[in-house]
Amino acid sequence: MSPTATPPLTARARLRWAVVGPLLRQLAPASVLEMGCGQGGFGARLADLATYTGVEPDESSWAVASERITPRGGTVLHGDHHKVPEGAQFDLVCAFEVLEHIADDRTVLAEWVPFTRPGGHVLLSVPAWPDRFGPSDELVGHYRRYTPDQLVEVMEQAGCTDIKVRQYGWPVGYALEAAHNRVSARKLAAASTQMEERSATSGRFLQPRRIAGAVLRLGIAPFTVVQNFAPGRGIGLVAHGRRA
Repeated sequence: MSPTATPPLTARARLRWAVVGPLLRQLAPASVLEMGCGQGGFGARLADLATYTGVEPDESSWAVASERITPRGGTVLHGDHHKVPEGAQFDLVCAFEVLEHIADDRTVLAEWVPFTRPGGHVLLSVPAWPDRFGPSDELVGHYRRYTPDQLVEVMEQAGCTDIKVRQYGWPVGYALEAAHNRVSARKLAAASTQMEERSATSGRFLQPRRIAGAVLRLGIAPFTVVQNFAPGRGIGLVAHGRRA
């Protein structure tokens, strides 16, 4: 793949980007910090929209993200938010499918928010509904799933205001999640028992290559539209707010 080609996304990530992309164009940030950018699927797209910095602790994923994002003018740091230069601030701080991997999510989010300039934006996505927690959550090191109210509470405690939450993924997300749970249930017996190791592999889980990504893009395209008819239903949450 060309280093400047747009990286493929998983089916669920494509449903998520269909919500996140328009929101980013509305917010129009000049600078973006992404926490836990994985292999750079979203990061490459963000780097096309703004001055971009990402952080990624998993070395394998960081290497892929760097290869994808650096040619676009972005920067990817190997590590967590402690690698971000002290005092740096951004128009937007975001994390997609990251907060659920962190044992003390409230403390860490409170450490992320100060990287947002006063009045700037915080944008998060997380898996929805604790009662949907299943083998796919276990396999990739999730500590929890969130209700909309729980996510708002965590963000408010971290210093965010004007928070808006919507769900995404209806209806096809339910079928995708069921399929992932079946695959994950077979893999769990051989998986590491360490949450850190499970989380480290999450950014690599079921990542498509170019041809498979193109097929997924075509197959999932109608559902990126259909999900807009039920923004109060789905398997995931997208929330954004301002730094108070």
